[in-house]
Amino acid sequence: MDRRDFLKQLGVITGSLLIPYSHVFAHEVNENLKFTPLDKPDSQWRKLVSADQFHILFDEGTEPPGSSPLDREKRAGTFICAACYLPLFESETKYDSGTGWPSFYEPITGRVETKLDLKLVWPRTEYHCARCGGHQGHVFNDGPPPTGKRYCNNGLALKFIPADQSLPELRG
Repeated sequence: MDRRDFLKQLGVITGSLLIPYSHVFAHEVNENLKFTPLDKPDSQWRKLVSADQFHILFDEGTEPPGSSPLDREKRAGTFICAACYLPLFESETKYDSGTGWPSFYEPITGRVETKLDLKLVWPRTEYHCARCGGHQGHVFNDGPPPTGKRYCNNGLALKFIPADQSLPELRG
C-alpha cells in the first residue's frame, strides 16, 4: 500500500480534525463535468511523470520561482494537468503576476479542487487537479479582475497545448 492509499484508508489530519481523505477537497458541483476522477496508486503515476513532476504533483512540492518556461508562455492555448491531461486553464486567464510562477485568475469551471494547507503554519488554500488529485499550487486573493484571484501554479505540474494543436486524450 502506498502513501496515498494509506491516507485514503486512514484519513488525513487537517488542523486538529480527522477528516476522511475523500472529504479533504472542496468539491464544486458541476453537472457538466466530462471526466471521471481517477484513483491510481503512486507507483502507476511514477511511470507516467518525471521524478520532479511526481514530487510536485503527488508529494505537494514546489519548484523554484523563475524555473518554468511556462511562466513566460504567451501564446493562445490550453494548460493541462501534466499527470492526467485534464484541461485546467485557458491562456486568456493567464497573466504575469511577477512571482516567477505561471499565474491565472480563473481555472476552467470544475477542474480544480481546493483544500486547507497549514504546512507553513499560516493557512493557505492549495488546489489540485479535480481528476487525478495532482497538486498544482496555491490560490491567493491578490489577483486581477474579474476574479481577484491568483492561481499560482507550478510549471512542472502543467503542460501547454497551443491553440493550433489538438488536446491530447485524457490519460488514465
